[in-house]
Amino acid sequence: MRNHHFGVLIPATNTTCEIEYGRLLPPNLQVHVGRLGKGGDTPFSPSLDADLAYQAKMLGQAKVEVVALAQTSASLFDDGYDAKAKALMAKGAGVPALTSAEAIGEAVRALGASRIALVSPYSAQVIGRAKAYYETRYGLSVVAMEGFGATDAYAIGGLSADNATDAFVRIDRPDIEILVVPGGNFPTMRHIAGWERRFGKPVITTNQAALWAMLRVMGVSAPLPGLGRLLEQGLG
Repeated sequence: MRNHHFGVLIPATNTTCEIEYGRLLPPNLQVHVGRLGKGGDTPFSPSLDADLAYQAKMLGQAKVEVVALAQTSASLFDDGYDAKAKALMAKGAGVPALTSAEAIGEAVRALGASRIALVSPYSAQVIGRAKAYYETRYGLSVVAMEGFGATDAYAIGGLSADNATDAFVRIDRPDIEILVVPGGNFPTMRHIAGWERRFGKPVITTNQAALWAMLRVMGVSAPLPGLGRLLEQGLG
């Protein structure tokens, strides 16, 4: 089985993404990570442009096939951020680039859904921005949402999956087609399959969706069991 190398850029405060990709994926999917400084003092501040360009260039030296920015919140405050970030990463690494924010929207569409719920560590302001982002850019309908009001990136990394489970119980209703959990530093991937069994609908998370989008770029079509319907159905 051919090995595939992919690059992920994360805020320097992210303590989750490397663990999820490093422990939950088969050995032929090999992650290489670059860490980014932020242009502000909140967990949702965008990463520095210079860091995006430089770290992407370093990942290019590792011969990665694609680079993703796993910082969904960075895309929510600037209409041009996705395009700018992708251009910086692609130029630096010399390979296709994507953002996790866009990957989530494309994943929802790929599953044939339009009515979603958002559950996230984000503050009310940030999750409100996420609602506007997905409704405006992807034509989705956010019919329910709940945030945990997090203001500290390290606290997000220490959150329990129970926070999301409890929120799903409170907001779930029949017209919700997919439960979406933005937040690359919120540990979620190993809980997705259990949530789907309990609530009877797909669950999409930041790191899962970014991985799905990168697999598409790399032409990897084999299903990945245990990581939710998005990855279990395969890409072929």
